[in-house]
Amino acid sequence: MTAPADIVPPNAHVFGAPDAPVTIVEFGDFECPYCHDAAPVLRTVVEESDGQVRLVFRHFPLFEVHPYALTAALAAEAAGAQGRFWEMHDLLFAHQDRLDDVGLAHWAQKLGLDGASVVGDAAQQHGDAVERDYLAGTALGVRGTPTLYVEGVRYRGRVTEDGVRAAVAAALADAGRAAGTATGQGA
Repeated sequence: MTAPADIVPPNAHVFGAPDAPVTIVEFGDFECPYCHDAAPVLRTVVEESDGQVRLVFRHFPLFEVHPYALTAALAAEAAGAQGRFWEMHDLLFAHQDRLDDVGLAHWAQKLGLDGASVVGDAAQQHGDAVERDYLAGTALGVRGTPTLYVEGVRYRGRVTEDGVRAAVAAALADAGRAAGTATGQGA
């Protein structure tokens, strides 16, 4: 188990209630088909959690097998610097077949951003954030995507609503037991 605070960097991209009691950290790659499939599952779990769950996205571009993963991560960071990370996140997953510079600039323009701001030299200034996420994932033993941690516990298996909800329920139960122990009400 890894403490959630240890894998959620300052200025993390958070979807959901910032103070939610359960944090899901996803190490993902915008060109990964499995991350594409996981995105709506994670969104649904967060949206239907009544503020109990938040999602933190961290970049883990598998650049050796996905030629556009790194530039897509940089584009998402550049959009995030302009307050549009999650919108760009959704567009990139929805259009994995158009992640070259022309496509990335197009998606930025669809969000009302300057297309040139998310590609080339403009995007390179966000390389440190992508590298930070990648190195953090590597240090945790991440090798593929999506890799999820639910309240610091590595999630295993295919990302399904039932599976993620069960992991969230276990995290909430653990938190409840810890709170009971802290107040002297535990077993």
